[in-house]
Amino acid sequence: MDSQVFKRFIKNKATIGGSAILFLFLAMAVLGPVLCAYDPNRIDLTSVYQPPSAEHILGTDNLGRDTFSRLVIGARISLLVSFVGTIVGSFLGMILGVTAGYFGGKIDSVISRFVDLLLAFPGLLLAIVVVAILGNGIPNTMAAIAFYSIPYIARMVRGIVITLKDSEYVQACRVMGASDSRIIITHIIPNSMSQIIVNTTLNLGTAILTASSLSFLGLGVTPPNPEWGAMLSQGREVIRYFPLAAIVPGVAITLVVMSFSIVGDGLRDALDPKLKNN
Repeated sequence: MDSQVFKRFIKNKATIGGSAILFLFLAMAVLGPVLCAYDPNRIDLTSVYQPPSAEHILGTDNLGRDTFSRLVIGARISLLVSFVGTIVGSFLGMILGVTAGYFGGKIDSVISRFVDLLLAFPGLLLAIVVVAILGNGIPNTMAAIAFYSIPYIARMVRGIVITLKDSEYVQACRVMGASDSRIIITHIIPNSMSQIIVNTTLNLGTAILTASSLSFLGLGVTPPNPEWGAMLSQGREVIRYFPLAAIVPGVAITLVVMSFSIVGDGLRDALDPKLKNN
C-alpha cells in the first residue's frame, strides 16, 4: 500500500473505527490464553447462568463455564476458520479466474460452467452440502468456507483478466516473446491483486457469518470448542430469562462482520484508480 493509498484509507473515520474493532478482536484471538482467567471448557454445575460479576465479568453459560473465556477463545476459532477458509478459497478462485479469462475457449467454457453451477446454490446451502459430505469439525468447516468463496472470486478475476489480456502492455510483452506464464505472473496477477484483496476482505465478513451459521445449526465446529455460532445457539434457548447468553456472541459476530464490511469498503475506495489523481 503506497503512501497515497494509505492516506485515502485513513482519511475515512468509519474505516479507522472498523480497523480498530478488528484489531481488538485479532488481539483477543492472539492473546487468548493470556486474557482468560478460566479454562473455557471447565464445567461448574453450581454456577450455571450466573450474571456478570467480579469473578465472571460476562457471567456463565448453561454448564457454568466462564462466558468471557469462551468468547475470547471463540474469537480465535471463528477468525481462524474464516481467515483460512477465505484465503484458500480466494487463491483457488484466482487460479480458476485467471485460467479461464486468459486462455478462453473450451477451458473458459468448462471453468465458467463449473462456477455457474456453484453460484446456482445459495452460499449457506452450498456450505451445508460440503459439511454434510465431509462431516463436522474445524478443518471441514474451513473447507466449506473455501468452497463457498471460490465462485465469487473466480467470476470477478475472470472479468478483470479478460480486460487486461488485450491491453497494450500485455500485447507488447507477447511481441517481445514473453511466455504466457511470465505474463500471468508478472503482469496479470499483480494488476488484479487490488480487487482480489478488496473482495477477500469483504468475503471475510460473510465467512464469519457462514461459519457461525453452520455451528448454530450444529454442523460446524464441534463441541466443546467455544465457537460464536454454537454459543449463540445455546443462548437462544434461554434468551427469555438470561438474554446475555445470546447477546454476547451475537454482538461479537455483528461487530466483526460490520467491521470487515467497513474496512473492505475503505480499501475499495482507497485503491480505486479513479481516486488516484484526486
